[in-house]
Amino acid sequence: MSEPLDANGTWNIQAARNLYNINRWGAKYFDINESGRVVAKPLQEAGASVDLTDVIEEAKGRGLKFPLLIRFQDILRHRVEAINLAFRSSIAEFNFQGKYRGVFPIKVNQLREVVEEILDAGKPFNFGLEVGSKPELFAALALQSQQGSLIVCNGYKDAAFVKMALMGIKLGKKIILIVEKLSELKQIIAISRQVGVEPLIGIRARLLSKGAGKWAESGGENAKFGLSTAELLAATEILRAEKLEHCFKLMHFHIGSQVPDILIVKKAVQEAARFYAKLKKMGFDIEFMDVGGGLGVDYDGSRSAFDSSTNYTLQEYTNDIVYYIADICNAEKVPHPDIISESGRALVAHHSVLIVEVFGAIEKISAATQFTYGENEHALVRELLDIRKNLDRANKLEAYHDALERKEDAHNMFTLGLLELPDKAKIETLYWEIGLDVVESFKGQAYIPEEIRKLEDSLGDQYLCNFSVFQSLLDHWALGQLFPIMPIARLAERPTREGTLVDITCDSDGQINKFIDLRDVRDTLPMHKLNTNGNGQMEPYYLGFFLMGAYQDIMGDLHNLFGRVNEVHVFLDSDEPSGYYVEEIIEGSTIVQTLTAVQYDEKELARQMKMQIDEAIKSDRLKPSEGMRLLDDYERGLKDYTYLTI
Repeated sequence: MSEPLDANGTWNIQAARNLYNINRWGAKYFDINESGRVVAKPLQEAGASVDLTDVIEEAKGRGLKFPLLIRFQDILRHRVEAINLAFRSSIAEFNFQGKYRGVFPIKVNQLREVVEEILDAGKPFNFGLEVGSKPELFAALALQSQQGSLIVCNGYKDAAFVKMALMGIKLGKKIILIVEKLSELKQIIAISRQVGVEPLIGIRARLLSKGAGKWAESGGENAKFGLSTAELLAATEILRAEKLEHCFKLMHFHIGSQVPDILIVKKAVQEAARFYAKLKKMGFDIEFMDVGGGLGVDYDGSRSAFDSSTNYTLQEYTNDIVYYIADICNAEKVPHPDIISESGRALVAHHSVLIVEVFGAIEKISAATQFTYGENEHALVRELLDIRKNLDRANKLEAYHDALERKEDAHNMFTLGLLELPDKAKIETLYWEIGLDVVESFKGQAYIPEEIRKLEDSLGDQYLCNFSVFQSLLDHWALGQLFPIMPIARLAERPTREGTLVDITCDSDGQINKFIDLRDVRDTLPMHKLNTNGNGQMEPYYLGFFLMGAYQDIMGDLHNLFGRVNEVHVFLDSDEPSGYYVEEIIEGSTIVQTLTAVQYDEKELARQMKMQIDEAIKSDRLKPSEGMRLLDDYERGLKDYTYLTI
């Protein structure tokens, strides 16, 4: 209802930081500079700041249109180093005897440039990859070229998957096949005998512990993957019977993605560590304990156990994993294993920002809907005019109730044919004007009635944004996942509008009406009034969608055939005057590329259009020159970006 101002009640940069929580979810990677622009700090305090507005201008100079995805490759490197150093610190603190070997689950972001950057940054730490499908395995085999490089193979597997993984072992890689169901173990053993390669086997235990939040059901007794305790014992008997006990190298568990509560992690690690210790005492020489994924990202900055947050830090997470594994191993008197974690979201979420261009707003009250009122107005119009006139002296809540009653009366009368269209328009306009005055009167009060809060939300504008929720923000649409969203400039100026965001798809679900907040979930986003220049054209207004690097890039669909967005990759470089440079541009999907994905052929489309144009020329509906221009425009248009040109 009100913006967080400073002690003097004035708007400033700190007030902007507080309003959008950037100083919390930004994790020191994002901030607002004194000019009121959002900046990225890929190395946090240890490196240069990158003004997002400057990157946008450079991208525009190179001919790129919006929406635009900006990747900060140095953030990827920083995240890889951060998680490895956190585990090293925990290992030293608790006198842990094993090592840490992290792997990046490439399902979280399969883009080659992302995976290569992570592997390069991870070389000093022997960082590996996790794969869950044949395409991912084929990519990982090519990218993991070093001897002894680690690849963990999760997910269900067929014979071709298993055989290719075993061939990777022949190449000198440490490829561990995770048994997800009991029958897979027999298949792995049979194929390994055929190709003459001893497998490296991991077994996923189906723990009773499970995660919390939106992905809670991916763990627990009813999880899709993993072996029950009885099945785990059956697997050990199979390994003994086949004399392959020494091939059992890894104990695996997974409690779900984006685990918000550290207590869940503590319980799961203790349960899994006990599995490891008991199996070790049964004579199995297990080297690794894989704690799976789940390391969350604080999307809203609340540092709570809310679905879109985490109530723990990276260091607390690694401390708890290392401490509890060591504690149980010491109690059971078994050697400490090497620890593997599959943290994908926490590695890549921060590194990419989607820039979306606003191209208009739908307002409840606008200059185009102002009326002049005469002596002979409809009775309901006169009553609303009287409510508005006496609002200063009236009980505000009572006045609002009276206005709402008149609006509903007008609706019923119009439905019965008893009210003319101009009168209905005047009544609705007066209702919204009264509602706005009522909302303003409650601002700053200690208690605000719920219906007034809802009225404020309904008074919000709809900002029209040139992007597709279904392509770029699928988790928000499908799961209600919250992402930080804010204007990237004009932040030295107090935002005066509240609104929701709508995309350019023809689907009513193509909107964003839930936003991050420290205490709850906001139904509107604070934004600035859209300005026009001297020629009456709207000045550019850009919104940044942050923490977009995990899953959103790859999971987006082709609803309305809006394809992948344009990308620029930013690297820090102290030799550059600005401290950074844009290394690479990846152009988004063209119209013909998205059409090809759904079985249209470019040449056939052009041929069919030419036939129609030829017929129109013969029928004198088009001049030959017009027809040729139309065909040229059509063929050239097929090569255009799928999004709007503003």
